[in-house]
Amino acid sequence: MEDFMLFSQCGFTREMTTFDQPSKIKNLFICCPCPARSLRLWTCRRPRTRRNLLVGTACVIYLGFLVSQVGHILPQHKGRHQKISSRSLQDAAQTPFLGIPLDGTLSPPNFQEPQLGGNGTLLPPNVVYITLRSKRSKPANIRGTVKPKRRKKHATPLSYRQHFPKATFTGREEAFAQQPGKATHAAGTMGAPIALEARKHKDEHRHKGMAIRKRGHRRPGGNSGAIKAQPQPEESNIRIYSESSPPWLSKDDILNMRMLADSQIGSIQEVSSHEAVLVVFAGGTSTTGTACNQGHCGIIKRPLDMSEVFAFHLDRILGLNRSLPSVSRRSEFFQDGQACPVILWDSSLSPTDNSTHSSVRLTWGQYQQLLKQKCWQNGKVPKAEWGCTEIHHHEWSKMALFDFLLQIYSRLDRNCCGFKPLREDSCMQRGLKLRCSDQDAVHLTHVVQRRHDQRHLVFIDNKGFFDRNEDNLDFKILQGINEFPESAVSVLRSQRLREKLLQSLFLDKIYWESQGGRNGIEKLIDVIERRSKILLTYINAHGAKVLPMNE
Repeated sequence: MEDFMLFSQCGFTREMTTFDQPSKIKNLFICCPCPARSLRLWTCRRPRTRRNLLVGTACVIYLGFLVSQVGHILPQHKGRHQKISSRSLQDAAQTPFLGIPLDGTLSPPNFQEPQLGGNGTLLPPNVVYITLRSKRSKPANIRGTVKPKRRKKHATPLSYRQHFPKATFTGREEAFAQQPGKATHAAGTMGAPIALEARKHKDEHRHKGMAIRKRGHRRPGGNSGAIKAQPQPEESNIRIYSESSPPWLSKDDILNMRMLADSQIGSIQEVSSHEAVLVVFAGGTSTTGTACNQGHCGIIKRPLDMSEVFAFHLDRILGLNRSLPSVSRRSEFFQDGQACPVILWDSSLSPTDNSTHSSVRLTWGQYQQLLKQKCWQNGKVPKAEWGCTEIHHHEWSKMALFDFLLQIYSRLDRNCCGFKPLREDSCMQRGLKLRCSDQDAVHLTHVVQRRHDQRHLVFIDNKGFFDRNEDNLDFKILQGINEFPESAVSVLRSQRLREKLLQSLFLDKIYWESQGGRNGIEKLIDVIERRSKILLTYINAHGAKVLPMNE
């Protein structure tokens, strides 16, 4: 009983058996050979020799039985000692060791060694690892700018692309001048084999982009000596990953953008401006004039004019719809493969003069008088003495807002009199900065209309400047403007201008990559957002009206 009480103080939570501890077996050897019956046999009246024989025989039998039982239990006891759970060992380690035997069997477990589970597997250490991670500022995904993983769309180009071999533009310019009809003649020869090949191509690629074939885009029947065929790209440079294009871009805008970005170049021609060239995209027409009248021509400008692509998307988002479709395009023939802006050639524009590049000649003084008369507003026919033109009064408000956000000074502030220009500005290079004494006599430039629509303006040469500081903005652009379009102002106030610009500019793959991806585009949008806040402050401070201008 004392032995059981001694081992019950060791703190084990499980039931103890007789052969669980070696020390208890030792006590068994000492106590068990002298039971009460042996003592009675020792004290009874029997002969000493016979009594000793009986006691010895009983002890030998009991000793044999005891040895057999100990030999059977010790192997199980040894294996069971190794299978003690880590939880029992931890409980034993947490209780005071009052009656620990000297053989060290109940020593606390060594936690530096791996512990074994009940099935002999290693148990994970009772350690909790805490990892501190800094919060990442992940940009939000804009609708239509994430390409789906399961559904892969291949945007079919509008027509097969051809390409000029590597050469300088000056050398090719002479070649096309000597052979004006050679390139376009190749585009006009169509035969039965080509028609069969076009039919096969139509069956293989049934895509929305193939609707442009209805407008006359077909594969040229042959190649001239100056033009070599270029492999067809797998995807269009105008990428649309959502079910539909952004709502501010019309179907014609998307078709024109894909035509400018993916169509083959049939021929080139020099234009009056030395900073641009006219390209004729390959089609079914035999003459350049016919191709341009059908909308198959474009103007390729310098890489420095890349802001015209940004201006086109901003114009559509603000609901002005006054600029021509523009995209970015790379070509080994132009600017050594650099990205260049390509603007749609609109043959419906009214002819302009060479000095002001405008269809209407106006000076700054005459322009200010037109703003006061509010010509053609609310359907009111102006009087002859007012000196009004065919342009509606609201068009000047749209142009002023558009030019202020992009800081386009060439239309309304040709001589840079409203801000401090840089050396790179055209007014400084031409020496026009010194002509600000008589500003009323300065002519406006790039004021263009359409032949069939004299009421509305068309914004051309929309090169913007993003390096103008907020304290050096040209507020002369807003002079005389007391009304602003509601569609544009609502977008500026909605705080969704950034989201829409990202979604819209993402369509143009070449422009997106040339500006450094999303990080570069975000910097440009930052500039426009700061200017929009300044414009809204200007509207509130001057009490300007915000009116619907969707006449």
